[in-house]
Amino acid sequence: MFGKQIRMERIIDRNSGNAVIIPVDHGMSVGPIEGLTDMRHTIDGISRGGATAVVMHKGIVPYGHRSSGHDIGLILHLSASTNMGTTSDEKVLVANVEEGIKLGADAVSVHLNIGSDTEPAMLHDIGGVSRKCMEWGMPLLAMAYPRGPGIKDPFDVDLVKHSARVAVELGADLVKTNYTGDPDSFREVVRGSMAPVVIAGGPKVSSDKELLTIVGESLDAGGKGVSIGRNVFQHRNVEGMTKAISKMVLHGADVEEAMKLLE
Repeated sequence: MFGKQIRMERIIDRNSGNAVIIPVDHGMSVGPIEGLTDMRHTIDGISRGGATAVVMHKGIVPYGHRSSGHDIGLILHLSASTNMGTTSDEKVLVANVEEGIKLGADAVSVHLNIGSDTEPAMLHDIGGVSRKCMEWGMPLLAMAYPRGPGIKDPFDVDLVKHSARVAVELGADLVKTNYTGDPDSFREVVRGSMAPVVIAGGPKVSSDKELLTIVGESLDAGGKGVSIGRNVFQHRNVEGMTKAISKMVLHGADVEEAMKLLE
């Protein structure tokens, strides 16, 4: 699986073993929101800020990836839904591994909602994608969340660590999931996953310090980085926020050091 190892080094920092991944795939689910209308400008800022990879859908790749000349990994997102209907938790495959290879992707990603009404179909889909990833040597990022009609608390440690473990059981090389709110509980998620875990950004936070504190706590618990979207691409200073997060995740800076990059 040497090819997979080479590709993993394009989305994960070789020195630290950590990743700063910025998903910009939200246009599928919520439309052209702030930060996602001028893709070239946004991705330029993310690239200059030192992120290791971006996540996007296949149709957006020509509109900004590596347009600034900065080297940044490409993760092609294979699954989708929109928020316009009643089935937003049902993610269906809209691309495949072979398309990722043709587009020059360094990895692919699939979204999995554990606890949704359509969980069986998503389990089936990620199993098939994982099989193709093994065949082609393509890294697989699984975005695994507890989400559905019976899920009362999507940050509950038992639910989050189960969701992360499901992703690994199906062959994920890297898992994105919710931060559980404190280092002790998130340590359980990391320990149960075995594969590297990065935290989702979730809804917009109230302050930069709050976001960077969460990043620091997740790293202290053994997390391997972040996959944060809106709190980066909708920030007033996209490049600065990316630099602040990258300084912590890739270079070991603390919150106060990272905050100085936003002054």
